[in-house]
Amino acid sequence: MQSTTLILILLVLMAVAFQLGRRRAYNLPGLGCICDLNSLPIYHGLYTAIWCGIPALILLGIWSSIQTPIVINLLMNDLPAAITAGLTPAELSLVLNDIRNLAYGNITSGEISPELMAAADRYNQLQQIGLAAQSIVVISLTLITTSFGWRFISPELRARNKVESVLRWLLLISSTIAILCTLGIIFAVLFESVRFFEMIPLTDFLFGLQWSPQIAIRADQVGSSGAFGAIPLFAGTLLISFIAMLVAVPVGLMAAIYLSEYASQRLRTYAKPLLEILAGIPTVVYGFFAALVVAPMIRDSAAQFGVDASSESALAAGLVMGIMLIPFISSLSDDVINAVPQALRDASLALGATHSETIRQVVIPAALPGIVGGVLLAASRAIGETMIVVMAAGLSANLTVNPLDSVTTVTVQIVTLLVGDQEFDSPKTLAAFALGLLLFLVTLVLNVVALRVVRKYREVYE
Repeated sequence: MQSTTLILILLVLMAVAFQLGRRRAYNLPGLGCICDLNSLPIYHGLYTAIWCGIPALILLGIWSSIQTPIVINLLMNDLPAAITAGLTPAELSLVLNDIRNLAYGNITSGEISPELMAAADRYNQLQQIGLAAQSIVVISLTLITTSFGWRFISPELRARNKVESVLRWLLLISSTIAILCTLGIIFAVLFESVRFFEMIPLTDFLFGLQWSPQIAIRADQVGSSGAFGAIPLFAGTLLISFIAMLVAVPVGLMAAIYLSEYASQRLRTYAKPLLEILAGIPTVVYGFFAALVVAPMIRDSAAQFGVDASSESALAAGLVMGIMLIPFISSLSDDVINAVPQALRDASLALGATHSETIRQVVIPAALPGIVGGVLLAASRAIGETMIVVMAAGLSANLTVNPLDSVTTVTVQIVTLLVGDQEFDSPKTLAAFALGLLLFLVTLVLNVVALRVVRKYREVYE
């Protein structure tokens, strides 16, 4: 039985255990009424469900993590000497990979010998034995722990306290996992970036004006020595993001103000969902629209005025990206504007202010922290966008402020550097991690600046 199927069975058993525990709480011997229970019956049901599911899920996670190494170890011990004789650890790893590919029906790297076929059959057999044993042990443990939880139910049982304690630990574990994942990403990028800066000076990377990461990997290979100046990439990123925010911020904010302050309830009911449909369109569709409609239109319009415009330009990518970001700003701004207490509007109008003056001097300042948060979210999305830039702005790392020229961004270059077969000891590939680290630092600075702005201009209304 596969792990996914087993998890579904465990969820069903937890639902059954919940009903059994809840029913037992109602039917306890000598129970006059529910008020005699220390906790409500629903907590007794949750208590039984926790006993049913948590130990089994822990065992399932441990079993799944150790089953494959154990199967591989048993398989390697059973391999005939004709396959393993004289092989280095790396070559033995390739043989094992062929056996697993053959077992799963994938393509192998070489000829399929009878010994490999027998090893693949043995691998499948061991996996099936492991899955069957896993299912039996996990379901048996589930039944045992459920019976324990069911027997513990009594009028004196503090089921609510125990359930809340378990939930508190689950929340703590979830928060810890999120923090550890973040730290893992940071240290992984930092470690590879340090390797890159051991090959390329930090000053050349931060202040270089040329970006050409093509470099010879071997001594006998013809190739460029490489140029790793990041300024053209960040200049292109900022240029496209600036154009996108010029489109998204005014339109999104004005749309939010109109929908929350001027539009009728009927219009708002239809207009807001239609506006938010833009957020659900895949970015590749925006990229097609930018490449096939917006970019040619900009090029033809510029030609009518005698201006030379590239077929792939920062303006095309920025305009379409701005359209994509409108729902992020409008939806969040609309929510925070509606959260401003109506009493503030009424007080402003009672003092003689007009509707527009109330919006400018009362509503917007009160909603400013949320609006800044929406703008920051849109800016982060603009900086991290890749597909629209690839299709509409190109891959040329040009250092320019002309929106009609072709440019590229940091994220596009990261994707380009890591696509295909790469040598991870080469500065060309390690440059992607250095770009990621620098982009992370830039985003962190933007977050800190935005937080300071919010704290400075925040107004507290009671």
